[in-house]
Parts: sequence; C-alpha cells; structure tokens
Amino acid sequence: MKSITGYKGWMVLAVFLLSACSGNDFKKNPVDVLIRDMTETPIYSIILYDMNVEGTFFKDYEHQYRIIKQSSPDAKPEEVITDWYPVEENFFNQHANDMGMEIAAKSEDGKVSKLVSPPGYSNYVGNPQYGQWQTGANGNSFWAFYGQYAFLSSMLNLATFPIRRSYYDDYRTYRGSGRPYYGPVVSNGRRAYGTGSAYTTAAKPNTRWSSTRNSSSAFRSGNRTSRSGSRYNSSSSMRSRGGGFGK
Repeated sequence: MKSITGYKGWMVLAVFLLSACSGNDFKKNPVDVLIRDMTETPIYSIILYDMNVEGTFFKDYEHQYRIIKQSSPDAKPEEVITDWYPVEENFFNQHANDMGMEIAAKSEDGKVSKLVSPPGYSNYVGNPQYGQWQTGANGNSFWAFYGQYAFLSSMLNLATFPIRRSYYDDYRTYRGSGRPYYGPVVSNGRRAYGTGSAYTTAAKPNTRWSSTRNSSSAFRSGNRTSRSGSRYNSSSSMRSRGGGFGK
C-alpha cells in the first residue's frame, strides 16, 4: 500500500511540475499586453507601425506600434508611438503582411477585435461622429473628416490616398465574414494596404523594414531558436506625440 501511495505522490508531483513548466513557457505577445493594459480605455486602435529582424543564425524579431486612443467617447483621439517590442518568430510571421495595418481595436461598444483592417476603418471611417461621405467631381464617393478631426485625415494621409466608399463597403463585407481586408489590387498585383504597399511606404518612409529585404530568408529560420525576450511593459514603452491631436 505504501508503494502505491508513493507512486501516486510522484505522479501528482510530475503533473504539477509539467503544468508549472508549461505556464512558464507561455508568453503573451505585446499586442495582448497592450490590450490588457488598456482595459479601462474605451476606444483604441493598435496599428503595426514598423517591424525589424536582426541577426543571421539566431534572429531577433521586433515590432513597433502606433496607438490611437480616446479617454472617453467624446474626447479627441490621441496618438501614441510605442518603443520597440521583442516578439516571437511565429507572431512576427503571422503579421508579416500587416505593416501599416490595424491589428487590434476596441470600439465604443466595448468589443475588442483582432481582425486585420486598414487603419482608421474600425472606429473612424464611416462613423458620422467624425465625418461624412462626399461625392467628388468624378462621381466617386470618398470619406471626409470634419474640420475638428482634420488631424485624422492628415495622419491617415487621405489627401494622397482617399478612402473610397467602395473600399469601405468591401471592408464591411470582409469583416462580416471574419476575413482581413487589404483593399483592392491597385498596381503590380499589390493591394492598397499592408506591407510593401504604396500607402504604407508613404506613411512610414523611414521604416527599418526595407522593401529590398529578402523577406523569404527573414521569415524562414527553420528550427532555430529566437532570442526574443518575453517580458513587456507597455506603460513604460509608449510615448505620446506632443500632447495629442487637434492642436
């Protein structure tokens, strides 16, 4: 009987140790950490602002984010550019095509979505609180922000890349079916938004992520081990751009 009891004790200990090790191996990605730390923020969008890969044999993967957030539904949006975060290889690869895209957002109804979308589409474009659809001389309908939100128009570079109503209608169709939306094909088989698009290149011309980089070698590292860290502290890794928008 003692041997059976001892055996059970060892089994319990083994299960406990296995669970503990598994818990230590679980690492939250920085987007999940930002979402956790902005639980009390009613409205926000997290945009993949820049990305980077360092190293040859052992690669380090990094993300930088642009956050648009509001302290209340009536407050003016504020822009925050984070510091660089180390990310795991699989998370980096998951968002390899998403530079310049919104990869998480919380809407006024309190719902958080991680469906990849063009920047501004989740909370601001199509929202009558911030602007309206106008018809141009060519008959095309495009989105225009009200004067007090002109900074959003500037930030989203609408003067050069207007948001057409057809884009937004397609986005809503994609969103309804749970699919990411990168806009229509505009040139050379490329979509309007995302990594390598003209929109993203214009929005972040000084990016660390070069279009000449051999992305296939950057993304393929086989079974190599990444040295990316696993601790994130978003409260100490974000800086506001000059006191917010609207000034």
